[in-house]
Amino acid sequence: MFGPFVINFEETLTVTLTLFAIIDIVGAIPVLVSLKSRIGEINPGKATIASGTLMIAFLIFGSAFLQMLGVDVNSFAIAGSIVIFIMGLEMVMGIELFRQDPEVRSGSLVPVAFPIIAGSGTLTTVMSLRANYGFYNILLGILVNLLAIYLVLRSIGFLESKLGKSGLFVIRKFFGLILLAIAIKIFRSNLGF
Repeated sequence: MFGPFVINFEETLTVTLTLFAIIDIVGAIPVLVSLKSRIGEINPGKATIASGTLMIAFLIFGSAFLQMLGVDVNSFAIAGSIVIFIMGLEMVMGIELFRQDPEVRSGSLVPVAFPIIAGSGTLTTVMSLRANYGFYNILLGILVNLLAIYLVLRSIGFLESKLGKSGLFVIRKFFGLILLAIAIKIFRSNLGF
């Protein structure tokens, strides 16, 4: 299920950057600041552990879950690549196709851990990456992202003041382009050309 314990730096870097772009924790700073003003303090540890648990559960049990549904990993990866492509388009073009529920008003778990951090796009990406990259490379990529998530959640106010609106805008566009390229790569490799 897990495969041999092999860490490939290039794969791990690709997975880490892909998840970083999908999670878009830096781009979510304005949303998190707004949530913090409405719901009070966001618990960085609680939100990080909850989102990490969801991602790792999908990494470990996602294939078995798909088999129960009668869906192969390559088909899921192609579907996931389409979702990733659309998310990349959203980031680059500044449009919103996937909408968050504005009525959700709870703490660190909902909506911070799910769906802002480990939402459907993130979980779909974890499963899509599973078709192309080794288990331990994906796990390491998830862990690196969890560290980044924790650090960002601990310093939301500081980061917002330092990056400013234009800095957040540039970061979002850059990672949108990366997502588009990765989506095309996953799509092509799972079609077999």
